[in-house]
Amino acid sequence: MPLDSAYHAPVLASDVTELLRHAKRVLDCTLGGGGHSLALLDAGVESVLGADRDPQALAAASERLGRYAELGRFSAVEANFATIDNLPALEGIRFDGILLDLGISSHQIDEKDRGFTFRPGAPLDMRMGNDAPMDAAELLNTEDEQTLTSIFRTFGDEPRASRLGREIVRRRATVPFATSDHLVGAIRAVLGPRSGPAEFARLFQAVRIAVNDEIPGLGRALPALRDRLLPGGTLVVIAYHSGEDRLVKNAFRDWSAACVCPPKQPVCTCRGRPLGTTITRRASPASSDEVARNPRARSARLRAWRSAE
Repeated sequence: MPLDSAYHAPVLASDVTELLRHAKRVLDCTLGGGGHSLALLDAGVESVLGADRDPQALAAASERLGRYAELGRFSAVEANFATIDNLPALEGIRFDGILLDLGISSHQIDEKDRGFTFRPGAPLDMRMGNDAPMDAAELLNTEDEQTLTSIFRTFGDEPRASRLGREIVRRRATVPFATSDHLVGAIRAVLGPRSGPAEFARLFQAVRIAVNDEIPGLGRALPALRDRLLPGGTLVVIAYHSGEDRLVKNAFRDWSAACVCPPKQPVCTCRGRPLGTTITRRASPASSDEVARNPRARSARLRAWRSAE
């Protein structure tokens, strides 16, 4: 069965399969269209539990993987990976493999009503699931200038973040932000009329990350998911944003170190042993062939870590 679907094309699926093919039980924390889970099940993984905060993704993946569900090898649950450690359905369960494919699915981008796109007339929504406290329009209309500036600087790497935050506050006093056109207009007013898709994509992404608490949520999730691994279990993370990738890289580095005490501390008071080993010495990108087939894979970076035996 093809891994790509109308909902989403899984990125770096062969790399994920190679890293997790020997696992008995895998937690796919970002189920999406079910492509990665399908690849793992086809490769012989005994069972996969898929989680996603998007009900549409769960429905699409559950239908696609129905034959494996009938065999008792696949099940799905609506959950945000940032709070998955509090999920009653997972109480006491540990895994040989855990996968996080961050970012958003092709379906979420392509479906105009979901509000992730900067195409004209799209609503400013951007919520991945029902657990997001506010949509993008409410965020842009209510957060203060300092918070907006921080969002665009931290999540969008925007040098003119303060000007953009100020422009949004000025504009919303007259006309509340409701559609993509309002945010595009503010961006062009600050970055200039020649700004285009690259700038829009980067700054819309910054708003999406803030709406869904993506990077702070990832920071909370990583140690909780690490502790869900069985000895020798593998955690695989695919990131699409430099902030996400940096967070993953630093976590894996710290977990792989024997000592994490401050450099000048005379006596070690930390755990004194590595928690595991980083498998990927540097982040693995998608191949040129995969990027040609699926341009959305061009920013993907995969890292993997294995817990101590």
